[in-house]
Amino acid sequence: MSFSVKPTVVECDNLQNFFKQWEVGPSDLIITNEYVLSPHLGGGKAPCDTLFQEQYGKGEPSDQMIDAMLKAGGGKEYGRIIAIGGGTIIDISKLFVFGSGLTCEGIFAGGAALPRKRKLIIIPTTCGTGSEVTGISIVEFKAKGTKIGLAVPALFADEAVLISSLLNTMPYEVFATSSIDALIHAVESYVSPKANDFTRAMGRSAIEKILAGYQGMKGEKKLPEDKVSFLIASTLAGIAFGNAGCAAVHALSYPIGGGYHVPHGKANYMVFAEVFAAYRSLKADLSPLEVVLKNALHDSSADIWKALFTLLDTVLGRQPLGELGVNEQTCAEMAASVIKNQQRLLANNPVKLSEEDIKKIYIRCM
Repeated sequence: MSFSVKPTVVECDNLQNFFKQWEVGPSDLIITNEYVLSPHLGGGKAPCDTLFQEQYGKGEPSDQMIDAMLKAGGGKEYGRIIAIGGGTIIDISKLFVFGSGLTCEGIFAGGAALPRKRKLIIIPTTCGTGSEVTGISIVEFKAKGTKIGLAVPALFADEAVLISSLLNTMPYEVFATSSIDALIHAVESYVSPKANDFTRAMGRSAIEKILAGYQGMKGEKKLPEDKVSFLIASTLAGIAFGNAGCAAVHALSYPIGGGYHVPHGKANYMVFAEVFAAYRSLKADLSPLEVVLKNALHDSSADIWKALFTLLDTVLGRQPLGELGVNEQTCAEMAASVIKNQQRLLANNPVKLSEEDIKKIYIRCM
């Protein structure tokens, strides 16, 4: 059994107090989005240099975007990198710990052999990535047409700082996709062969908090009042999957996100139901997870999966892959890509999925 929590997790009431208490200054670099940072500066300026991701590319992190940002931030040897944002900002910021003069491809090729030169503080502004407590960065490599993950100890933050007030301006769509992503982190890690009592305790708590929050929303598509519970659940799920891993849902979502520019949480939700249907058809023992779901949903019906997805559909609609232009040939190509590029994730499946199994899952999602 193995379990660890690498970053120190700290709560702070607002961003201005964070700047004061952490003595943020000229030797620091903030990586964020301007629309995230500006409302919290009270009309003033940040106490250190900033890089705004949107100036270097749109959407989720790609090798091209990261190379442009690494170059722009390469003129000074910063002591700390401060990531303030969602999954895109966090995944990019982790790659800055190795210092200047590198490319995204070089970092992924060098992996664990590269020396860490900077400290990293992560402040999440969504309630889904969980990346503030993992040592993983996910990047879309444009030439490959898919996302690839780098998992090395150097990518763990030194501190994860939770500031719930930063969630107040989050768009509903971001809340929906990110919180469902957090739920999937918890669910996938719960059935992973690497799971243990500690990871399941974290995952179970995350599942309970998220599903209770969804039930409290009563089908209304607006930000919930209790955003703190979702933020904590995201971090709990991050600890769970950081130890036990995510699996086929994430593996199958990466070609969708990379090839069709679908937000990560939305891409995950497009395949979530059918991946777990495939597990059940292949006789995976999901009964421990099903007990957790029944308790969390307060539902004793025979088909707990139907009850789960009925609730989740009120939060985020499931878009069929066919609406993206995916056909059976595309499904076969994406399945081949998953087998080639996502073995790190497929190793965490509760049962083995063949390339043909994966192709059939994609087709059922059309």
